[in-house]
Amino acid sequence: MVWDAPAVERAIGFFRDVLRLNGGEFEGKPFLLLPWQCFIVGSLFGWKLGDGSRRFRMAYVETGKGSGKSPLSAGIGLYGMVADGEPRAEIYAAASKKDQAMVLFRDAVAMVRMSPALSGRLGFSGGPGREWNIDYLQAGSFFRPISSDDGQSGPRPHVALLDEIHEHRDNTMVEMLRAGTKGRRQALIFMITNSGANRTGVCYQYHLYAADVCAGVKTDDSFFAYVCAVDEGDDPLADPSCWAKANPSLGHTFQTRYLEEQVNQARGMPSKEAIVRRLNFCEWTDAAEHWIGSDLWDRAQADDIDVEALRGLPCWLGLDLSSKRDLTALAAAWRHPDGALSAAVWFWTPGDTLDERARIDNVPYRAWVSEGHLLAPPGRIIDKGHVAQFVGRLAVEHDVQAMAYDQAQADDFLRACDDIGLDAWIDDGEGSGDGLRMIRHGQGFAGYQSASTMWMPRSIGALEEAIVGGTLRVRRNPVLTWNSASAVLLTDPSGNRKWDKRKATGRIDGMVALTMAVGAALALRESVGTSFWES
Repeated sequence: MVWDAPAVERAIGFFRDVLRLNGGEFEGKPFLLLPWQCFIVGSLFGWKLGDGSRRFRMAYVETGKGSGKSPLSAGIGLYGMVADGEPRAEIYAAASKKDQAMVLFRDAVAMVRMSPALSGRLGFSGGPGREWNIDYLQAGSFFRPISSDDGQSGPRPHVALLDEIHEHRDNTMVEMLRAGTKGRRQALIFMITNSGANRTGVCYQYHLYAADVCAGVKTDDSFFAYVCAVDEGDDPLADPSCWAKANPSLGHTFQTRYLEEQVNQARGMPSKEAIVRRLNFCEWTDAAEHWIGSDLWDRAQADDIDVEALRGLPCWLGLDLSSKRDLTALAAAWRHPDGALSAAVWFWTPGDTLDERARIDNVPYRAWVSEGHLLAPPGRIIDKGHVAQFVGRLAVEHDVQAMAYDQAQADDFLRACDDIGLDAWIDDGEGSGDGLRMIRHGQGFAGYQSASTMWMPRSIGALEEAIVGGTLRVRRNPVLTWNSASAVLLTDPSGNRKWDKRKATGRIDGMVALTMAVGAALALRESVGTSFWES
């Protein structure tokens, strides 16, 4: 690789000498890049490969709101259009919604209109305030907005500027634009965003990839990343000293007073806290009433749990069956001699509706299936027989003590067990049976601490205590992470809690199954009998 200093000076000089800022106190002033912006522009245009082409083909920039990402992005697009030597350059301002794409595009329009060097060379389609295209006839180039809603196909971008990646429903726009760059030797995909509230979306995937590339965990010399955020353990609502970590333009494009106002409102309005943490401090938030901190959940997950190695340990299951096309989830919790738990969760979804439901739920079901995180047998509903066979194998291979179950769909599951020859019996506290022992687990507030019924408030408390205390390790699964990030608790006047599927931001079936399995493992004795509650 080669560091091309003249190319860096030319690109940074383009902002200073050609472009003018717009809006408020910055109206008409030269675009003097801040140090962090110089680093980005210099890195993108300065690093070259041996053949003279640029090293970076994709860039991901994540900072707090108000840092000036959109004007920076617009300036990069204009440079690619008029100063990059690319004939018939196609420049796109892309977003999930046309209104969002227009934010970045309007910055470009204003820069052109205020630039003595550009205003006489470039033209517009659409009247003042209604522009939809910037053209550079001399080179046959254009700059225009595009959104996922347009349904456009066939763009061949030289520079594609993707705004607010965290609002993109899926990776369709990114991949469409990337596919169009194959004929462009110097093409650049430039993505900018705040942090988001969806840890299964396309933005979080790029966020994690960016972190891995920067840390050297993954090698990708064509991918540039610049990610700003407060560190784990920082509390921006209590400690202003960490604010600059997520806001590289603090004191320039906006002042400390703005963040002080945002923080004060977040302290007085809990409903605003998640938004402030996400937009201003780049903390990836989940549901507004999330049941547990994402940092605690992350620490509970493990990649080294080998189910086969857990044979011989007492095991408890939790089963949450879907009614029609929802997820079906089965959880297993193994108890070690020291009382610690290892757990895993498996998921099923109908194979015939996989793509349809991926669009509805806005998650990559097909990718999860191919990676082995989700089972998708053929059909439009889940055949209980598939689940019964899986449970039967676990019962044969592991020391399964009992399975906690939701009463809904239980009769169908028992019939499926009969069909495949799996003995199963419901322990009502009055006798014993042969085969798989099943114990009813209530899903609501009401329940009985008796020999025949478990209840959700107690199991939720047991799960939380195990996670907070570090005694539970759960095999990592992105489907379960999505469920956890979507989960919301509902509390009754007595302080009892249950999962609230109506307020959940996504599906939570895996968390329901895990709660039942862990609750059973921590509450039930290992022996079969009429009294199985721990004293």
